[in-house]
Amino acid sequence: MRIFSVYRGLQKPLVFKGFKGKFIFWGVGWLLCGLVLGALCMVLVNMYFGVLVLATAIGGGLWYTAETQKKGLHSKRRSNGLYLHQSTFNFRKNVKKERF
Repeated sequence: MRIFSVYRGLQKPLVFKGFKGKFIFWGVGWLLCGLVLGALCMVLVNMYFGVLVLATAIGGGLWYTAETQKKGLHSKRRSNGLYLHQSTFNFRKNVKKERF
């Protein structure tokens, strides 16, 4: 039986221009959103307002993404404590009694 070594990578997230993992897609989304909103404002209002909306949407979106990324790749809440859930199902009512 032949044994081959498997390259598993460095177990690090994908990084592009400072954005990691899922935040790369968030950044691309903000870029596309800014371009669409800017183009709509250029057509409907005027060119200067469109450029302002374009710059604000892209800059603000990328800033928000960079700030969110600082919290980590996973934004799961970790609650401390013991939580008890009271069941509303009545077990005794639904048990069939067998008679002999």
